[in-house]
Amino acid sequence: MTLQPVPLSKACRLLNHGPTVLVSSAHAGRRNVMAAAWTMPLDFDPPKVAVVIDKSTFTRELIEASGEFVLALPTRSLAAQTLAAGSSSGRDGDKFNTLGLETHPASLVAAPLPAGCIGWLECRVIEEPHIQCTYDLFLAEVLAAWADPASFSDGHWHFQDDALRSIHYVAGGNFFVTGEAFDEKE
Repeated sequence: MTLQPVPLSKACRLLNHGPTVLVSSAHAGRRNVMAAAWTMPLDFDPPKVAVVIDKSTFTRELIEASGEFVLALPTRSLAAQTLAAGSSSGRDGDKFNTLGLETHPASLVAAPLPAGCIGWLECRVIEEPHIQCTYDLFLAEVLAAWADPASFSDGHWHFQDDALRSIHYVAGGNFFVTGEAFDEKE
């Protein structure tokens, strides 16, 4: 077996190929959206998630003030807006409008649901000040979950349409899409 060393500064890329998400937030009449590549599920019942949100972002400011956010799974058709959402600040104006992202109201949180996505999780922050401050890591309980039935039903993803596949950020503006599903039964 031949092994190739990976620089430690790039080691996270070996694991970081889960879906890229849009994180939306809102508080006191202001709203924002950013892209995040570092998210993961934590538990089933109640469902919980983790997401890294840098302390310098406007999204973080709104999340800390409201205690809630939405994670949305964009598709390939939203890759340009997703990249732009992760590369610009919303402090100077409404990034949804700037990026041409339509929204729908969420059912339980103030943060909007970005349109054109294939899944949405409405989340409430579980206060863990130490890990939020030290690691920029936010834990949250999922209060409501929604999916586009063209891509997700009966608890499973089924990507019939390539345009409705989730996107996964690697680095440097490079994404890939979810591949084909396969079944391995004993």
